[in-house]
Amino acid sequence: LLGDTLEAFSALASEDALSAWAAGRRADFPLFLQAATDLALEKTGRATDRFLSYGAYGLFAQGLWQPNTIPQGDFLRGAVDRLNTAKITEDTRHAWLADSAPRPPAQGETIVDADKADAYTWCKAPRYGGQVVETGALARQVVAGNRLARDLVERHGASVTARVVARMIELATVVPAMENWVRAIVPGELFCTPAKMPESGESVGLVEAARGSLGHWLSVKRGRIERYQIIAPTTWNFSPRDSTGQPGPLEQALVGVPAGEGAPPTVQHVVRSFDPCMV
Repeated sequence: LLGDTLEAFSALASEDALSAWAAGRRADFPLFLQAATDLALEKTGRATDRFLSYGAYGLFAQGLWQPNTIPQGDFLRGAVDRLNTAKITEDTRHAWLADSAPRPPAQGETIVDADKADAYTWCKAPRYGGQVVETGALARQVVAGNRLARDLVERHGASVTARVVARMIELATVVPAMENWVRAIVPGELFCTPAKMPESGESVGLVEAARGSLGHWLSVKRGRIERYQIIAPTTWNFSPRDSTGQPGPLEQALVGVPAGEGAPPTVQHVVRSFDPCMV
């Protein structure tokens, strides 16, 4: 894939270093970078340049993606703000779901309205502080402070190339860490904490899945699940317009991309750069 050691690739800290590293290499990823340059994919597919990450591997690998601070938050104006889950809302204005004012996911409902006017998707529109944000490998690496990911975004914005490079950064970083995690396993030790279902209560689970920030909001009443709402990474990235007219990240990234008969497959490059969990 890389034609080099994982450690050598992980050490790349700028777009210039990445280009120099790829020059003359015949492995798959250096060849992809050459093709991406020919197609100007580093300038294609830009969305909001606002990123969301819940943070990853903090319990298992202190320092893996935590250079100075816990890598949680949104990358606005070149700075990372501390994650505030109270800022997360969902909007159903343009989804085939019953209209409601933007509401926190813990209070969310999923009521079908298949004949709704102006609707064009089953996807809700999550927003962070009312803003459109992108999630995924690039978001994780930008928020965590990876120098190569940040340099790509600072030069060109979030792009097809930047998103794919971020996935390679994660492969090169996580595989060596996984080797250490496997060595640390003690056969026979407990691997989870058993717990009884409470009579009532609320909980939130936030994790970084491969595709980006994943959140589950659960409430229990009289010993049974009363409400369960999920915001998956693709919900963030493929969200439709909200009630203020803001398009989601993918819609923004597709503006100006050639489409239709005879057009190059640029639309496919942009869509797939978000690693969608969709047919």
